[in-house]
Amino acid sequence: MSAWLTQDKPVWLCTILKTWGSSPRPVGAMMACTLAGEMVGSISGGCIEEDFIAQLRDGSLKQRYQNEGRPFIVQYGVSAEEQARLRLPCGGQLHVLVEFIAPEPEMRDVFSALGAALNDHQRISRHVDLLTGTVSTREVSSDEAVTLDDREMLHSLSPRYRLLLLGAGDVARYVAELALIMDYEVTLCDPRPSYLDNWQVDGVHLTADLPDDVVRDQFSNPYSGIVALAHDPRVDDMALMEALKTSAFYIGAMGSERTSANRRLRLPELGLSADEIARLHAPIGMAIGSKTPAEIAISIMAELTAVRHSHA
Repeated sequence: MSAWLTQDKPVWLCTILKTWGSSPRPVGAMMACTLAGEMVGSISGGCIEEDFIAQLRDGSLKQRYQNEGRPFIVQYGVSAEEQARLRLPCGGQLHVLVEFIAPEPEMRDVFSALGAALNDHQRISRHVDLLTGTVSTREVSSDEAVTLDDREMLHSLSPRYRLLLLGAGDVARYVAELALIMDYEVTLCDPRPSYLDNWQVDGVHLTADLPDDVVRDQFSNPYSGIVALAHDPRVDDMALMEALKTSAFYIGAMGSERTSANRRLRLPELGLSADEIARLHAPIGMAIGSKTPAEIAISIMAELTAVRHSHA
């Protein structure tokens, strides 16, 4: 969106404020759209987006904004007829804030600052004056994605999650592919000579740096997951030694019950406390009784997802 504003493109921005019943997307989800119909983000499974584009093309969206002169709220799914037309499930309703963002210097600065904070893995909030449409940034954030009253909205934004995979192998390849689909930033670390030579998944950053340095420099915040898959203590333990002291939301290591037990005996020798070691998920993943790399990867991402949502 910041890039569109930099290109002098006005943007319609939609934010989910409230939901009732079954909703395809959570409160705080956003969709941005240019006047030409370029779109990013989602506020439904596609039905509301289609309705929005139709209103954009027939001019009704622009007319309402001109009439009200400020951001306005659209209520979707209020009637049974509308629920059927929009294919909203189970009596679902959505309240959506619609803003028109002009490519003015002040707006460019605001959205550039938002993007910079999120890219730096810092939480930040977007404040909207509902009477004037003025948008600003706030360092304060709330556990609630959106807080709202008659005058203002505070939208708490969380950074994109990162995933560090240790050890270039088949399981790491499948985990990386799944994680990319799930919108993680993925890094694969393996300092062993030649291990990265034939390992490639498009969109994954590869590094041969020492694992503890990579954890310390890039994966020490609550938006990071760290997954040890090398089956080599020189790689896995080096990373875990640092990872278990961080606030990373998930730390796991692959291995059998016996391997995991032996690892827990080694970790105190690396200066880790019992409480720190207790954070380790090992054996890694959901117990699904499989030994194939693809299915192991699914079990890992399932457990990681469950842990992530329990911490959200």
